[in-house]
Amino acid sequence: MSESLAGPGTARPEGADHPAPDTPRIPTYWLGLMAGPLSFGIAGPALILDDIARDLSTTTGTVTWGVTAFGWGIAVGTPLMAGLLRHRGARTALAGCGALVLLGALLVLTVPVLPAVIIGCALQALGTAGLTSIAMSLTNSARSMGFVTASLAVVGSTAPLVGSLVNDAINWQATLALPAISLIGLLVIIGRASTRPTSTASFDGLGAVLLTAVVTALVFVPHYPAVAGVLSVLTIAALVRHLRFKPQGFVPAVVVRSPVFLISSVLAFLLAAVNFGLMFAVPSSLSDHTSWSSGTIGGAMVWPLLLGGALSWVVVALSAKVGRQPVIITLVALSAAGVVLASASTVAILLLLAQALASIAAASGQGVFAVHSTKAVPDEERPAAIGLFNLCYLLGAAFGPAIVSLL
Repeated sequence: MSESLAGPGTARPEGADHPAPDTPRIPTYWLGLMAGPLSFGIAGPALILDDIARDLSTTTGTVTWGVTAFGWGIAVGTPLMAGLLRHRGARTALAGCGALVLLGALLVLTVPVLPAVIIGCALQALGTAGLTSIAMSLTNSARSMGFVTASLAVVGSTAPLVGSLVNDAINWQATLALPAISLIGLLVIIGRASTRPTSTASFDGLGAVLLTAVVTALVFVPHYPAVAGVLSVLTIAALVRHLRFKPQGFVPAVVVRSPVFLISSVLAFLLAAVNFGLMFAVPSSLSDHTSWSSGTIGGAMVWPLLLGGALSWVVVALSAKVGRQPVIITLVALSAAGVVLASASTVAILLLLAQALASIAAASGQGVFAVHSTKAVPDEERPAAIGLFNLCYLLGAAFGPAIVSLL
């Protein structure tokens, strides 16, 4: 792989590799190990919520606040920890994220009461969101970016099954602490990471607060559409106004004004919404149109998601040689085909194929469009671009199931 020829403050040409500034090359598999376990926090508890509720003497609905807290944590933590990376360097950001993950894991492992579990899930989410963004910022080619995003998809596809097995073998607390596996990768990477910040601007505290408010409001839109929708509009307007006075603040204007970044982020949002929406719609359709048990349906859902995650690595690696437009057309077509197939068919194999197509599109899109979005901004703003891009993808993951439930 060739080194990037782009200097600081310049955008990289199409197809060029993009190492993080002043960072030695880190083996890609360690980056994948640090990023992938985030998916355990999203999907790992899916099959054990009833067990958790029974042990905590509460309802399953109440327990799902732990999952909601994890979703909020990764949405908020993604841009916040990217900001820490920009202003304090990779090593300090890794240490801070690792501390959050460790503290959260210790809480869920040692304090089996609902408030501690919710806080522990949120802390792990904040930390693993940062570790994932840092891992993506440390990649040096489309192939390594594809491996990192594929690790998220592959872990996510097997997380419900792994979570259930860990619950049976140990307990549900160990299942909730599975995101802490990312600390193994962190221990290897932290010694090789750069200590140099990518931004010399002063920290924009108000910008960080406003972005956190925007993300929090957006996360709750599917749950409380009216109130959260109004708050989303108000906080976005306040952030846009702040951006005019602080263009090099927590949300860099050069990033959000880049057409390539905006298009890449919107496409990632849409592909994620379709994929995660079908992850709820397809099992429901299989339940309605087959005699399969819930366990059989859960097992059947593993292969299309696993296939999508595995193939995405190949797709992202090849995308650097193909060009932007053909890749965009292909991924959008795969996602659209998945929607049409899932909507028009009641045959089990076709429903599973629809999920596989959407999974390939979303997992590949996360990697491909992350590469596109970071090439379009100056090197010093790459961490911010990664954080904001991942935020859009995660919001798609949150909105997809909500849209399906409305339909």
